[in-house]
Amino acid sequence: MFACSRVSFLLDFRFLIITKMKIIDKKDILGKIEEFQDLKLELGCGSRKRHEDAICIDVIDYECVDIVGDVYEVLRKIPENIVSAVYSYHFFEHLEDIGAVMEELTRIMKVNGLLIVVAPHFSNPYFYSDYTHKNQFGLYSFSYLSSDSIFARTVPSYNKLLNFNLSKVKLIFKSPRPFYFRWGLKKCFQIIFNINRYMMEFYEENLCYIFPCYEIRYEMIKKGRNKLFLEN
Repeated sequence: MFACSRVSFLLDFRFLIITKMKIIDKKDILGKIEEFQDLKLELGCGSRKRHEDAICIDVIDYECVDIVGDVYEVLRKIPENIVSAVYSYHFFEHLEDIGAVMEELTRIMKVNGLLIVVAPHFSNPYFYSDYTHKNQFGLYSFSYLSSDSIFARTVPSYNKLLNFNLSKVKLIFKSPRPFYFRWGLKKCFQIIFNINRYMMEFYEENLCYIFPCYEIRYEMIKKGRNKLFLEN
């Protein structure tokens, strides 16, 4: 009986903590967000801000973070059609629901707004060492979530609204410090395998586990109109 009561108390306490979590808006950005002329966001910036002109959002309160909070909750507080660019580096692999984030980005971004996502490639051996990684990424990952005119292989859209055009995908090869020789060698692979679409698709289908790719970069442009693509 005591054990059951204790479990019930812990669950209630955990729920209370979750519901009591608040967004920390260090500079009252959300209160004056419509005043920005060229609003840019950097999602999951961590301890290093890559774009000085962007507003950084992260669940951890690092010094460079402007708004601390759950990304889903923060994005819901941003008005429609107001953001000109969104950047994300090694953040999407941590998300529980990529589709939900893409829906919010569709809502808040301006027409022709730029979305850049960089995430570990699925062949990266370091990807599996991090227990917080929940999603894997390859050449076609955002082809399911945007209109893709780049690759020969087509994928289903699962009847989702595809509100972005996939404009560019790049395979990035490198090694972390102190493996400088490997880094240089892998940069040669990067040049070869990014020569054209055929080489990119040939690499991922046949060579990715022989020459692992470190990360992959996607660039997408927000469409002017919503368009529904039926499943192939």
